[in-house]
Amino acid sequence: MPGSPWSSLGTIRVRLIAALAAALLPVLILGALQSAIGFQREGRELRQNLGFAAERSAATARARMEGADVLLQTLAPGAVGFQCQKRLEQVTARIPGYLNLIRFDRQGRVVCAAGGVPADLARAERPWFRQLAEGGSISITRDPGSTYAEEPAILTAARATGTDGAFDGAFAAVIALSSLQPQVSDPSLPKGAEVGLVEKTGRYITFTDAGAFPRLPEDWRAKVEARGTLVWYGQDGKGRRRVYSAAPVVGDEVYVVLSAASPGILSWARLNPLTGIVFPLLTFLLALIAVLAVTERVVVRWIVYLQRIAALYARGRLSVRPVQAEQMPGEIRDLAETLEDMADAIVGRDASLRDSLAQKDALMREIHHRVKNNLQVISSLLNMQQRSLVDPAARSAMSDTRQRITALALIYRALYQGPDLKRVDLRPFLEELTAQLVNGELSQGLTVRTELKVDPLVIDPDRLAPLALFAVEAITNAQKHAFAARGGVLRLNFTVRGEEAELEISDDGEVEESALVSTGVGRTLMTAFARQLRGRAELVRNAAGGVTARLIFPTPAADRATMASRGNQAAA
Repeated sequence: MPGSPWSSLGTIRVRLIAALAAALLPVLILGALQSAIGFQREGRELRQNLGFAAERSAATARARMEGADVLLQTLAPGAVGFQCQKRLEQVTARIPGYLNLIRFDRQGRVVCAAGGVPADLARAERPWFRQLAEGGSISITRDPGSTYAEEPAILTAARATGTDGAFDGAFAAVIALSSLQPQVSDPSLPKGAEVGLVEKTGRYITFTDAGAFPRLPEDWRAKVEARGTLVWYGQDGKGRRRVYSAAPVVGDEVYVVLSAASPGILSWARLNPLTGIVFPLLTFLLALIAVLAVTERVVVRWIVYLQRIAALYARGRLSVRPVQAEQMPGEIRDLAETLEDMADAIVGRDASLRDSLAQKDALMREIHHRVKNNLQVISSLLNMQQRSLVDPAARSAMSDTRQRITALALIYRALYQGPDLKRVDLRPFLEELTAQLVNGELSQGLTVRTELKVDPLVIDPDRLAPLALFAVEAITNAQKHAFAARGGVLRLNFTVRGEEAELEISDDGEVEESALVSTGVGRTLMTAFARQLRGRAELVRNAAGGVTARLIFPTPAADRATMASRGNQAAA
């Protein structure tokens, strides 16, 4: 079971979340596209509205100035004579935004005025006055040559003519620029808009909020003249992004500039919460969290629970049952019931297999026991036959055959008496085999002392049979030749040296040199047994003067593995 529920991309959590994400992704993308399109449309409409508002504001100011022209043309015929000043003062007081009304003669001298007029000896040479003298009907200027008011103002002058139609001076109105500035309360302006008037040099004349207006672009006047109005984005004095528009009010002298807050994507989403990007994204995230929680609560935790049950089954604890199955969803409950049925089936099958194995073991033990009994019967028959023989050579051959059969019978007894029907512990087997072979000669009054040293090894019957028969031949030879007249010491050493095992059987008798190179039946059998074990047999003189029979053969890999798993100890 993986250590982390997210360790694999193939888990139910990941797959369900990926499927839901794929299903909701088009909705999220559509919401984002709608938000982006709406945002662009909102910005475009704002720019258009602001441009239109600037044009309307400029048109309103121009209409006011054109109204001043009409007023001047109306007042011009009566602007000379008795009570001229009083009539002009009344008009100035009644019409807001008019700071002064002045009547000039053809030399530019003041004939009559509603208020004080600055002295200007070069008035007749001023461009605005010369424009009227040369036939112009009206002249508007931000720089008349003198200061006609204490606040920013423009001078609008109308041509005055005599009865003969000749130029007879000018009638001028001084209009405050603040009266031409649009009101921020104008419903045609965007919400939160600010208004300002600027000269052609780029200097602001007046504004509603100084922090809302930045420096104008370098080529703003050229663009206004080319397009009639200009819309651009910039940052105000507080670093806020705003949209601006400019339009001319008085020729190329005075311009109106409008400023409005530029909508950001989040501010636009607040204005449009149902179609904005925040709510689709929030819905997307909430859906993923909900699916994750439901998956964890309804599916994954029960699967983890069943994994723990299955792990207990794998360890052999088949009596455990998923007691919480009633709380599971139907599909997972069916899986839990299937798992429980599988455990019951495994328990039943294991019981049947154990019974079959027990029966098999009993049969195998019975077979080994019967084979051992049959071999003992054969050995007894040979023993009876041996007693009836007179020829010593025949008696000796019969005795050798009986001992070989006794060794084979001992193998079968070790198999059915041991814990494993396929393997035999070599140490007790060699001890019992040696004891039987030596005790068989006690009847002749010979005393043979045995010394055994056996390394632990568990070996199968196929290898044990040639090994036991080799030991029988070696011990029988020692009894015949070394211990025949006097007895002695028999030493049996079995050593395991990694890849090879070695069996040595030594005596302390005195033998002739010819016995070491004899080619009798015993020597032939010993060589044959060594070949069966894929090893080699040696017959050499030892330090005590006797003979050592040595069998060297490969240690079986299975036996080495068994030794390692059991700590190199013999099976109990």
